[in-house]
Amino acid sequence: MMLNPLHGPRLVAALAAAFLLASAAPASAQAPLTATPNPKTDEWWVKLHEKFLGEAKKAAEDGSAKVLFLGDSITQGWGGNATWKEHYTPRGALNFGIGGDQTQHVLWRIQNGELDGLSPKVVVLMIGTNNAGSSPAEDIAAGVEAIVADLRQRLPETDILLLGVFPRSEKPDATREKLAKVNERISKLDGEKVHYLDIGKVFLQEDGTISKEIMPDFLHLSPKGYELWADAIEPTLAKLLGEKS
Repeated sequence: MMLNPLHGPRLVAALAAAFLLASAAPASAQAPLTATPNPKTDEWWVKLHEKFLGEAKKAAEDGSAKVLFLGDSITQGWGGNATWKEHYTPRGALNFGIGGDQTQHVLWRIQNGELDGLSPKVVVLMIGTNNAGSSPAEDIAAGVEAIVADLRQRLPETDILLLGVFPRSEKPDATREKLAKVNERISKLDGEKVHYLDIGKVFLQEDGTISKEIMPDFLHLSPKGYELWADAIEPTLAKLLGEKS
């Protein structure tokens, strides 16, 4: 479904209606909220979604996108920085990350146009940390599983580089433990066109703490953090893209 960017107010109204319908779903629904596609209604979010629709349409027309990054603010934070320009601009990479997104929001986005016409060789997916404050590990994992299943259906020829949810917090805590449980479960998705990779250790110091040099707020990455991310996935990504080492 392609949405007309000129219909912003109508789109906001439609999203609001969809949100209310989703909120009214019976508690006995089979899928948890994390695995139930749900949009946001904030105007800035709608505009970003519409921007991605336009980028997807352009990439579909010229076939330029070899790589698609999908996720939340941690993915959005690449922001075309120097590391992105070095590693991903030459590959025509798309960045469909939106700050604050949870699994259900990403699921809605890919079901509502952001993948239309695209055929990237690789999708890099890292999502789930924003669900940690409100959902148990099994529900977060279910949300990731739902996204992967949808990607596999829509892009059967695309390899999915599924990253473990990155560690957060200055020191090991309950949130990190929860995310470790999420990663343990989603690691089982590895196989065929899904390639699970946990690079979380590259962000940690020897004592298990996170430095502000890597994550200034112990969640979002610094430029150095993005360098570590790129270096950690490059061997796998190059292999999936069929590039010579």
